[in-house]
Amino acid sequence: MFYHNKKLQYFKPPEKPDAVYAMKIQELIGGTFGEMTVMMQYLFQGWNCRGPAKYRDLLLDTGTEEIGHIEMLATTIAHLLDKAPLRLQEEGARDAVVGAVMGGSKPGDVINDVIAAAMNPQHAIVSGLGATPSDSVGYPWNGRFIVSSGNLLADFRSNLHAESQGRLQAVRLYEMTNDRGVKDTLSFMIARDTMHQNQWLAAIEDLESSGLETTPVPSSFPLDLEKREFAYQFWNHSEGTESAEGRWAKGPSMDGKGEFEYVAQPQPLGPEPEPPQTPIQLHGTPKTQQQQKTQGNGSSAPPLVESVTVKNPEV
Repeated sequence: MFYHNKKLQYFKPPEKPDAVYAMKIQELIGGTFGEMTVMMQYLFQGWNCRGPAKYRDLLLDTGTEEIGHIEMLATTIAHLLDKAPLRLQEEGARDAVVGAVMGGSKPGDVINDVIAAAMNPQHAIVSGLGATPSDSVGYPWNGRFIVSSGNLLADFRSNLHAESQGRLQAVRLYEMTNDRGVKDTLSFMIARDTMHQNQWLAAIEDLESSGLETTPVPSSFPLDLEKREFAYQFWNHSEGTESAEGRWAKGPSMDGKGEFEYVAQPQPLGPEPEPPQTPIQLHGTPKTQQQQKTQGNGSSAPPLVESVTVKNPEV
């Protein structure tokens, strides 16, 4: 079961409202690499974990922490939307500002209305100046963003990727504001992303050293069933040979089970494709007129799918 502590993990309120920046913060909640994604990813990986208890506990600890991160961001958005200007001007932004100056009005009031036009309208219409489970352009969070495969090494690598992208986005948002309160809150979350990147690297090392799972994933698949002569070849598929200078082009493979080989001019190993002709009932375009004549009239051919009548069992 889950319990909720009413105190936030960490929080410094924004210095002033900023409805447009609130829309940007939404990316850290409901974006592809937002907190909703890592929260659900870690929790489902933990719930589905059949491995040692320490890995299950690691996943559930971190997934539960991410719930608190969403609450922090939602609270930040509520403050950023506080007293947000909701009046929209009929004039365009440029004309409205110029008109205010020429007419003796305060340009700042008009500029606030222009800013309101740029805010996420759902923050006013749908959530009543609150956060939503969506990204910065209003796309709803999607469960397809998460990875939970049942293979811990594959999952831990996905977690490292998610934390790397998440920290990158948080840092970019940090650079997009001068609000000291927002920066302070983000600096805490960026630090936690640093820890999470390191913990998934440590978990990968721990898991591989245990021998339960190693590279290549899945390590349970017999290597003699793959075509080993191609397993460590780097194929140069674009102009230039600069890729030959990399670690991946020569020397022992990272899994220690082969030697990298650089193939400068890879050649096709299969024939030119010759797709089979479609059944006449599908009325596809054949390769030649002769085939078209041979096919004849598809409507007179037997149906592709036989109808099946299901009868209710007698009582």
